[in-house]
Amino acid sequence: MFSSDPANVTDRGYDTSTGWGVRVGWTGQVTPSVTLGATYQTKTQMGKFDKYKGLFAEQGGFDIPENYGVGVAWKAGSGLTLAADVQQINYGDVASVGNPVDCLFTGCQLGADNGAGFGWQNTTVYKIGASYEWSRSLTLRGGYVTLKQPIPASQTLFNIVAPGVVENHVTLGATWQVSNQSELTVGYMHAFENKVNGAGSIPPSMGGGEANLRMSQDSLGIAWGWKY
Repeated sequence: MFSSDPANVTDRGYDTSTGWGVRVGWTGQVTPSVTLGATYQTKTQMGKFDKYKGLFAEQGGFDIPENYGVGVAWKAGSGLTLAADVQQINYGDVASVGNPVDCLFTGCQLGADNGAGFGWQNTTVYKIGASYEWSRSLTLRGGYVTLKQPIPASQTLFNIVAPGVVENHVTLGATWQVSNQSELTVGYMHAFENKVNGAGSIPPSMGGGEANLRMSQDSLGIAWGWKY
């Protein structure tokens, strides 16, 4: 009774989706040392996940949210560049992401147009970074990102499978120019642990109690570039 299509909720294996969207941007060097930038991406209209049309709202819809931002970079001299960005991500405008889970316990069904989602709210992301040319062949980078995590305490139940509650991230990286034609880049990111304790997240009809979320993240990337 919880799904509009009970045969396409779980245990359906892999599924794929294709879609389209538009991304535009602008950069302008307003002074010899200052560059401004702006970017806008429409909501990416994705095809339905047919194997899970009884799970995600709008019969398997899962669009990529609209986002936009502005930024500035300042060449501070002696090989040092400082940068700052602000980005808005509109999670709440995608039904399968932004619809609250509460309606599932008051009559709506998974997979329906007004079906339950993850209850994510829109959020604003703030970023600062620095790049330093240590030498002609070595560039060092670092950054910090902060945002208000998008999951309300009342929406933690569904987000056991998508506990995206981290708020503060640090990044470190370096590029080493091995030769005139090749370079090696290494990057590391750490997202500090954050917790969201549920508040009224599990209804009495399901036994009551709370679903509490906690997450931290680490990622390491290595890339080899060849110029020709």
